[in-house]
Amino acid sequence: MRLTACLIKTGLLLGLVALLTTFQHRPPALAQVRELGALRVATVNSASTYYLGANGPRGFEYDLAKGLASELGVKLKLVIVADRRALIAAIANGQAQLGVGLAVSKQRQADLRFTPVFSESKLQAVYLHGNDQPHSPADLSGQLVLPDDTAVGEWLSDRQPPVAFATEADANTEQLMARISDGEIATTIANADLVAMNQRYYPNLRVAFTLKGVRQRLAWAFPPAQGHGVDNGLYDKTIAYLEQAKQDGRVHLLHDRYFGHAARLGFVGGAEFARQVKARLQKWKPLFKKTGRQYGLDWRLIAAVAYQESHWDQHAKSPTMVRGMMMLTRSTAQQMDVDNRRDPEQSVDGGTRYLLSVRSRLPAEIKPPDRTWFALAAYNVGLGHVLDARHLLRLAGRDPNVWVNLRQALGWLSQKRYLDKTRYGYAQGKQAAAYVGDIRAYYDILTWMTDKKSKKPKPTSLDEKPSSAGADDADSEPLPDISIKSPAF
Repeated sequence: MRLTACLIKTGLLLGLVALLTTFQHRPPALAQVRELGALRVATVNSASTYYLGANGPRGFEYDLAKGLASELGVKLKLVIVADRRALIAAIANGQAQLGVGLAVSKQRQADLRFTPVFSESKLQAVYLHGNDQPHSPADLSGQLVLPDDTAVGEWLSDRQPPVAFATEADANTEQLMARISDGEIATTIANADLVAMNQRYYPNLRVAFTLKGVRQRLAWAFPPAQGHGVDNGLYDKTIAYLEQAKQDGRVHLLHDRYFGHAARLGFVGGAEFARQVKARLQKWKPLFKKTGRQYGLDWRLIAAVAYQESHWDQHAKSPTMVRGMMMLTRSTAQQMDVDNRRDPEQSVDGGTRYLLSVRSRLPAEIKPPDRTWFALAAYNVGLGHVLDARHLLRLAGRDPNVWVNLRQALGWLSQKRYLDKTRYGYAQGKQAAAYVGDIRAYYDILTWMTDKKSKKPKPTSLDEKPSSAGADDADSEPLPDISIKSPAF
């Protein structure tokens, strides 16, 4: 018995020594990153972190993390998780070396080690226009609904008196704003950038007030520091990188790239459109007509897309590095053999061919005119996300081949409860739906304006029909895939 006990103790001791030896020889995080050639970063699928756009991965946090990986000379490997609780777990269990997209809070600081804050945003209470406007956090009590993984709930609970609120595990902030718009819930609290973005899609959303004494403070998270042998190599490198990104303006540039346009998205300027028709359309009309004849598209559709993209400005550019009349990305231009994106002929030709290419890849069961609206949505958000939206419609037992259904399903792509049923994850689907709606509105106006100029048609024989587009021969070209009388309009 004594021998057995001794052997057991010896075995336990050897096991403990082996375990300690393993920990002692585990390479530091920075060495692991360089040895494997990859930086593992945990994040969630959302508008402010990471998502797949029409031309590949995008997102404020994604671009910033990609910059760190590049500086370290390694590839960025994303670990996509369902929510911020899972993100914290991925950091703690070593699945990822750091996490992005987390707001700093007291509770999270107890579980993780954060870098200094590199970006702050205002938080706003949102309500439905026509309802009584709340004026303070106390007015929200009992009516407020938040996602269950948000940091602002901790701040509300610590107030005196505390603000009572409900949480929803399967909802994110964007979904809650949609529910406010539908009158299902009274109010929520959201990052000001997301509020401005979603007011584009839900014009009945209003900002009740901006919260005082609290902001959404973004920092990157690492496993908690433990013992004397704290691994600071990667942590220190990250702090230095973020500080430099703040100093040289990269953080500001990325913020403007992804959120600077949000407040402008809701501007559908009828007066501005009329002004640009007068100032610019006549110059470019021959080009649109020539391209329309070449590819069998109504020139007014091409013109509407070009207006939506650039307001018919051949020198247009954006912070996301898209250029020209049709605002082509560098990769799309290469794909379409466009070597000068600022050349109007190349831009319009390349953009039109790209739209037709997207349309040709849609499933055959999507018929005109809806096929064109599907193609425009894919042109904006990416074909994969359009196919995801069709898949969600099939799961819901709805026809996935009509625009009126797809327009709604695109909005589901930003809602947490649907993301695990998609292949391509989060997308700003509401933006794509609005994009198509704007183009259709511009197309409708152009059609009305050209038809309005029609001369009285000549008498016709029994086998002739008067032109539906009037005396301008180029305006009377056939509309092979367009009908603004579609019930989906």
